[in-house]
Amino acid sequence: MSQPRVWNLLFFVASGGCLRNESINMKTSKLLTAIAVSAALALGVAQAKEKKHEEESVKSSDVPAAVQKAAEKEATGGKIVRWEKEGGGYEAVIEKNGKQTGYKFDANGKVLNKHDEAKEKGDKY
Repeated sequence: MSQPRVWNLLFFVASGGCLRNESINMKTSKLLTAIAVSAALALGVAQAKEKKHEEESVKSSDVPAAVQKAAEKEATGGKIVRWEKEGGGYEAVIEKNGKQTGYKFDANGKVLNKHDEAKEKGDKY
C-alpha cells in the first residue's frame, strides 16, 4: 500500500469515517486508530531502510584516490571486481580465493566495515 493511501486511511479512521455506526464502541474506534497509526509508522520505517541501502555502481575513475589506494591495499593477493557508491561512502568488492568481500570506505579511504557479499546479496557474483 502506498504511503498516501496509508495516510488517507489513517485520516479516515481517525475522523470516524466508518465509525459513525453506534454499534461500534469507543474501544474499537481507538483500536482501529492505533492499528492504522502502527501500520503507517511501520511502512515509513520500511521505506527509510530501503532508501538507506541504495547502491549505485561507479567506475574506478569516479572513486577518490585515497579510497582507491586503501582498497588496493585491502585487495593484496586478490582483485577489485567492482565499485559501488553508497550514500557518502564507497564500497569495493574484492575477490580473494574465489570469495567476494565488500569493503566499505568513507570518502577519505578509512575502512568502515567489511562483509561477505554472498550473504548480502543472497548469491555469489
